[in-house]
Amino acid sequence: MLLAAALATGCSGGHSSEAGSGPAESSVTATPTPGSTAAENVGSSTAPSTAASSGYPTTAAAPGAAVPQVRDAFAVLQATYNDNCGAPGNCEYFLNRLLTNLDDLGNSMKASPKGTAHFRHPLAWIGQMQAALDGDFTFDNLHKHQSLLVTTRDKINTWMQSHPDDYR
Repeated sequence: MLLAAALATGCSGGHSSEAGSGPAESSVTATPTPGSTAAENVGSSTAPSTAASSGYPTTAAAPGAAVPQVRDAFAVLQATYNDNCGAPGNCEYFLNRLLTNLDDLGNSMKASPKGTAHFRHPLAWIGQMQAALDGDFTFDNLHKHQSLLVTTRDKINTWMQSHPDDYR
């Protein structure tokens, strides 16, 4: 009963009774502040953290936890195939999720015992994407680079499909 009340309270907190005040006019922005990520600034329920080495959004891990294996990070990235910018109000969530998942996969590849040379192509594509974003995680910039984000995901998917030992 308490759980249901808590969920109802949490779900109703984002709506306003003022006319014209819908989700599109939310005061939440995707502009990162020092020490935060775009996903944190859009009210994500998962609390990503900024990657110390790259400055790009990554999923928060427990202190001392190992970086996920490549196959696990790739599985999370593959889940973005069922999501897109087509649903109203979903584009910002989708693009932030895609960026975070690509960075997580890059970190997993860098930490893999196979070494970065094995993953040189996917890491290069992720690096090109990161360079194009230039540290700007605002929704406007992510939307501007939407094609690059999706293309990077798709190229990595194709590469991984030809390397089944990396994801099985």
